[in-house]
Amino acid sequence: MKRRMFVKNASVISAATILKPRIVFGTKANSAIRMGIIGCGGRGTSVISTMSKNTNINIIAMADLFDYQLQSGLVKYNDLNKAKGLPEIQTSNMYQGSKAYLKLLENKDVDAVLISSPCYTHPEFMKAALAAGKHVYCEKPVAMDVDGCRQVEQLGKSLNGKLSVAIGFEIRYATPYVEMINRIHNGDIGDIISADLYYFSSAVPLKPYKGVPNDEARIRNHFHFYELSGGILVDQGIHMLDISNWALKAHPVEAMGTGGIKGSLEFGNAWTNYQALYKYPNDVNMSIHSTQVGPAFGDVCARFIGTKGIAEAHYNRGVYITGENKWDSGVVKGEATPEQVATGAFLSSLHDADDNKVKSFIKSIETGNHLNETQQGSESTLTAILGRNAAQTHKKITWDEMRSSNQKIDPKLSLSQFDKK
Repeated sequence: MKRRMFVKNASVISAATILKPRIVFGTKANSAIRMGIIGCGGRGTSVISTMSKNTNINIIAMADLFDYQLQSGLVKYNDLNKAKGLPEIQTSNMYQGSKAYLKLLENKDVDAVLISSPCYTHPEFMKAALAAGKHVYCEKPVAMDVDGCRQVEQLGKSLNGKLSVAIGFEIRYATPYVEMINRIHNGDIGDIISADLYYFSSAVPLKPYKGVPNDEARIRNHFHFYELSGGILVDQGIHMLDISNWALKAHPVEAMGTGGIKGSLEFGNAWTNYQALYKYPNDVNMSIHSTQVGPAFGDVCARFIGTKGIAEAHYNRGVYITGENKWDSGVVKGEATPEQVATGAFLSSLHDADDNKVKSFIKSIETGNHLNETQQGSESTLTAILGRNAAQTHKKITWDEMRSSNQKIDPKLSLSQFDKK
C-alpha cells in the first residue's frame, strides 16, 4: 500500500485494527508524518520545532509570502530533520509568494500542514488545506472576525471524522490546568460566582518598517494592526478567555468594555489595552484585563471564585485551589529557591503544554482517531471578538447580536506585489 493512500484512508480504519506507521513502512523516513509549514516566522518555527522533537514527523515543505522567511526557516528545519536522520527539504518544495500556500497544498507528498501565518489568513488557508485532504494544525485565533469564525465552524461540520484539525490552544494540554479544571468541574470550589482574568504583556517590538513597501511593513508588524491581527484581546487575551469557556462549560451571553491605544508605538493602530466584562449563563460574571505595552512582562492569570473556594492558575506563579478543598499543582509560586531548581521543580505551569499538544495532533493522524477542535476554537475566538467589539463601540453587545452581524474585516492588502515577476 502506498503511504499517502494509507494516511488518506486512515479515517476508515478502526483504531483497533490500524497498524503503527513504523511497522507498515519499515524505515523512519517512510513512517514519519510528512509536514508542510505555512508561515515560517517565530511562532511557526517554535511549534514545528516542538513537533519535530516530540513526534515522528518529517518536515518536507514550506511556504511563506517572503523569501527571507523561507531562507531563515530552511536552516532551522533542516537542522531538525538532520537531528533525526532525515533528509533536507528539497528546493522544489519551497514556495514563495501570495499563492505559496496553494502550491504547497498541491504537493501530494504532504500529509499535514501547520498554519502559522497571520490570523487574517486562517479561514482561507484552512479551507484550502482541508479541500486538499491535509490534516491541519492551525494557530489561534481561528479568525479575526465573525465571518471567519462562521467559515471555520462550517469546515468543522464537514470533516465527518476524516481529517484532524487542531487549534493552537496549548493550555488545554497543560497538566496543571487540566487538573484544576477537572477539580472545578467536580465541585471543589462549589458554585462559581465570578471569574477574574488578566494577561499583562510587554509590548511586541517593532520590526524594521521604514524604507520598505507599506504593506510589507504592516505584515512584518501585523500584531500592531487591528485589521491584520484582530487586536490583542483576540490574539493574546484569548488564551484566558478559552480557559474561562472551558471552566464554565459555556460561552458568554453578553459583554461590555472599554480600552484604548495609549502608550502605543509609532507604527500601528492596535489598542494597547482592553477591559471587558462578560455575563455567562447561570448569572456568572467574568472580567478580563488585557494589556500589551511597555518593556516589562507582568502576569497571566485565570481566577475562579466559588462558594467553597478559589481556583487560580498563573503562568509562573502557581496553579492551586484555596478554601474547603485545598490543592496545589506543585508548580513553583514566584521565584524558585536553589533547592527547587536543583530538584527539577516545575517553574512554569505550561511546562508540558506544547509537547502534549503536538503529540495529541500527530497521534490522532497515526491512529485515525481524528481531532476536530474547530467548534471550541471558534467559540473562544468569538468570545474575544465579543469583548473587543463591545469595548470598541462602547456598547453592551449580546452573543446573538454579534453572531448575526457577520462582521468581516478587510485586511487592506495587495499581496500580488510580493510574487516573483
